[in-house]
Amino acid sequence: MTTYRVTAERTAKWWVLQAEGAPGAISQVARLDQADQIKEAIAFVTGEPKDRIEIELRPVLPAAAEEAHELAVKYREEAAVLNSRAAYFSRRAAHDLANAGLTVRDIGTILGVSYQRAHQLVVADLSA
Repeated sequence: MTTYRVTAERTAKWWVLQAEGAPGAISQVARLDQADQIKEAIAFVTGEPKDRIEIELRPVLPAAAEEAHELAVKYREEAAVLNSRAAYFSRRAAHDLANAGLTVRDIGTILGVSYQRAHQLVVADLSA
C-alpha cells in the first residue's frame, strides 16, 4: 500500500486535487468526499494498481478557517482527556460512596445521575 498526500484547492466550482510524489496526477471533484477519484490518475501516472493506493487529503483552507479548525481539533482532544478523567473520578466517587454505605439512589442524587447510572458506576471496574 502506498500513501500519497493530495492537496485540494477550491476554485470557483471545483476542488482541484494534486498528488505530491506523482507529478501529473491531477483531478477535480465537486465535493471532497469524492477525492478518491484521484487514485485513478495516480495509478495512471505511477503504474501502481489503483487498489494499492491510499490518499491523505490536505484541503488548502483560508488562514482564519485553518486556525479555527486546528484549535477545534486541539480542544476536542483536550476535552476527550478531561472527559476520561471525569469518568474515572465519577466511578471512584461512586465506589467510595457505596463503600460508605450509601444507596445507589443517594449516590445518583449526589453525582447528578440516575440511580441506574449510579449502579453502573458502582459496579464498574476502577482500572478502566
